[in-house]
Amino acid sequence: MFFKQVGNRLIAQKDGETIWLEPFGKDCLRFRSTLNKEINEENWTLLSQPTIPALIDIQPMKATIKNGKIMAEILADGTVNYFTDGGKILLEELWIDGRISNADVLKARNYKALSSSLYRTDLYFKAYEGERLYGMGQYANGCLDLKGCVLELAQKNTQISIPFLVSTRGYGFIWNNPAVGRAELAKNHTLWHAKAGKQIDYLVIAGDTPVDIVKKYTDLTGKPPMLPEWALGFWQCKLRYRTQEELLNVAREYKKRGLPLSVIVIDFFHWPHQGDWKFDSEYWPDPQAMVDELEKMGIKVMVSVWPTVEINSENYLEMVKRGFLVRTERGVPTIFTFRGINTHFDATNPEAREFIWEKVKENYYKYGIKMFWLDVAEPELGMPGFGYDNILSYDYDNLRYHLGNGLEVSNIYPFYYAQAFEDGLRLAGEKEIVNLIRCAWLGSQRFGVVVWSGDIPSTFDSLQKQLRAGLNMAMCGIPWWTTDIGGFFDGDPNDPAFQELIIRWFQFGVFCPIFRLHGFRLPYPPDSNKCEPYDLTGGPNEIWSFGEEAYDIIKNLLFLREKIKPYLMEQMKRAHEEGIPIMRPLFIDFPSDDEAYDVEDEYMFGPDLLVAPILYEGMRSRRVYLPEGAKWTSAYNGTVHEGGQWIESEAPLNVIPVFLKNEAKIPISF
Repeated sequence: MFFKQVGNRLIAQKDGETIWLEPFGKDCLRFRSTLNKEINEENWTLLSQPTIPALIDIQPMKATIKNGKIMAEILADGTVNYFTDGGKILLEELWIDGRISNADVLKARNYKALSSSLYRTDLYFKAYEGERLYGMGQYANGCLDLKGCVLELAQKNTQISIPFLVSTRGYGFIWNNPAVGRAELAKNHTLWHAKAGKQIDYLVIAGDTPVDIVKKYTDLTGKPPMLPEWALGFWQCKLRYRTQEELLNVAREYKKRGLPLSVIVIDFFHWPHQGDWKFDSEYWPDPQAMVDELEKMGIKVMVSVWPTVEINSENYLEMVKRGFLVRTERGVPTIFTFRGINTHFDATNPEAREFIWEKVKENYYKYGIKMFWLDVAEPELGMPGFGYDNILSYDYDNLRYHLGNGLEVSNIYPFYYAQAFEDGLRLAGEKEIVNLIRCAWLGSQRFGVVVWSGDIPSTFDSLQKQLRAGLNMAMCGIPWWTTDIGGFFDGDPNDPAFQELIIRWFQFGVFCPIFRLHGFRLPYPPDSNKCEPYDLTGGPNEIWSFGEEAYDIIKNLLFLREKIKPYLMEQMKRAHEEGIPIMRPLFIDFPSDDEAYDVEDEYMFGPDLLVAPILYEGMRSRRVYLPEGAKWTSAYNGTVHEGGQWIESEAPLNVIPVFLKNEAKIPISF
């Protein structure tokens, strides 16, 4: 191995491979390697960092580089390992002892040529007994600790790939590669696989605690902006309000009943064609009057925007000519066939982002609509449907984006989709930007987006998985996260079992960063892909739709949310300034309590509230772990408990177990 130093960068070369190791942010080292003639300097979505001096030492058999609390070594045989500044091993590449063969599977870093510059790459690290791993985005797999999981690195409805993890060994790891791939967090190894890329690119961050690592990670990827206070109120939505008058009647009913309502949502297919990005005047004849009336009631309106462009859209031909659409490498340029033959606008193309914003500005923003629901943000591919008629075909290799082939760059799409609206609203002079999106990537948090968990089932099993998925999203620097309260598919408002579920989901939702109701309730139209647009709607989904008992409980939760807004505003400020998520696993606040790492069905909501949702049908009490180092007061009955113990907590249907830390004064009652 040949070593040299260039500025603050350690460079190593052997057998055609070039390696760069350099400081990138506080206590962080960035690794890049390739078989190409040069390293690509692309940062993707990482923020540029100031040049940091590095301590580099080059010896005949190894070279080392140190940045604050982290040090790396490259041995003469090519092995790369990471240590704390005190010499503790953080992370080691995995090679077969003795280099008994040159076969690809025996190397830590593998490259399989796909073209003159693209490779399929594999990167192996050693696995460690007792290590726990958190983050990686949103996977509805029922796991908070991801050790032992195999995760597809691809964006899909309900699956969000944000390849950043936090290890209990004291490091964070960023896989800085938007390629489709796979992460194997297995017992015998950790593997990072990319199906196409020019190089291997990752960062290792050293930190004393999980929250220390998350803070440094958000220094590299961005802090979230402050959201306006009204965004912390209740959001009303369903699939779908068909007309302007139907939407207004729902808003009027909320006000008639004296219920707090911050946002009401106009869902999909309010447009003539996908890609028109405007109201269908037959059903939405006077958007300005609608917005004005809602504003007088103190309600913001959000409008669904899809990235899909139908061949019959008034914008299709122009977008084809100007290269603003995602193309196919071969065959017919059709990648989405829900209620029409479509492709997607190419969000990786800056001119296409400007184009779509100009259409949205002319057809929505001019009426005073400033909130946008960025749906299908993965983007979704194939022919989706409601029920069992999904035919989804994720042929990433057949996609051509402005930035490259789909295998190489697909995972970055939701980042640029959000940026299109962030940039447009900023240029229009807006300061309070709140958009809702179904997918995210490294750094999406800096665009003021609320991420929701996609089209999930209306079951208790789904609710259990959403809690863990939301906590792992928080570990990835995404503080504004939410679900469809009640789930999206198959909920029957008249079914007592669903009524219990939606009560329990509302109790979880009131202690989520964003408090939002949505769902496709029964009964369904006969064929969602073919029915008339007016008929594309589900059953009722307002808080009075689920029976009197449910209404009384849910109504009180709306007022509870209003009471805790000052507390939420304090936590929002901390998320904005420090990158600390509002909703987080217990070990973030109690890193020294070993038991806290075993608890996957409770969470802290800011520093002073412990929330233990009811996640099973028929449950009327549950075991709750109260972390050591604090006293905990039940918000239900006022009982004070010492920390460091498990208790049995009562949970009648109108109660979610919530505990206040050290006599915190937050107005919670049931």
